Amino acid sequence: MTGTDNQSITIEAPTGEDMRALGERVAGLLRGGDVLLLSGPLGAGKTTFAQGIGRGLGIAEPIVSPTFTIARELAGRFRDGSPAHLVHVDAYRLGGSGYAPGQDARDALLDELESLGLDEELEDPQDDTVVLMEWGEQMAAALIDERLEIHIDRPAPDTDGGAGSSAALQDPTSDGTRIVTLVPVGGNWADRIATL
Repeated sequence: MTGTDNQSITIEAPTGEDMRALGERVAGLLRGGDVLLLSGPLGAGKTTFAQGIGRGLGIAEPIVSPTFTIARELAGRFRDGSPAHLVHVDAYRLGGSGYAPGQDARDALLDELESLGLDEELEDPQDDTVVLMEWGEQMAAALIDERLEIHIDRPAPDTDGGAGSSAALQDPTSDGTRIVTLVPVGGNWADRIATL
């Protein structure tokens, strides 16, 4: 683990299990009302990280990409044993350019989220709710003041067939180091991620 500026933390996760373990460690820091935003290219490990969050919250159901359902709601427990309600959102298809005349991007996003019933979860999460949003960076600054941004990247391919090889990058389930940067936004997260 290495630190970077702005109280962010960068961690290497060489395997899918390392990524799940990191998600599980972050889950141990979660409280009701938290919003996590996952970003990174296809195959970077966003859903693998989300599986670790699920494992850390004791969620029995499998954590899969919610791409075709947009959002999944799952029941688990926080570290202290209190009930946790995880809303796992895939925002990849949200925030399109189909605005009404005179409508700005923020209003269009709010309308889209409202039609899905997600606007209240993001603007004022309940005491037992955690929102975990993949591909949510396009709406984060407009909608959420307090959040943990989790940026996941995989190194460029090398030429010797190692873990960063193009074969590893083409198979999203393969091992191969991921670089995870945790960025606290607002005062809520900085002290918590320092314990990782």
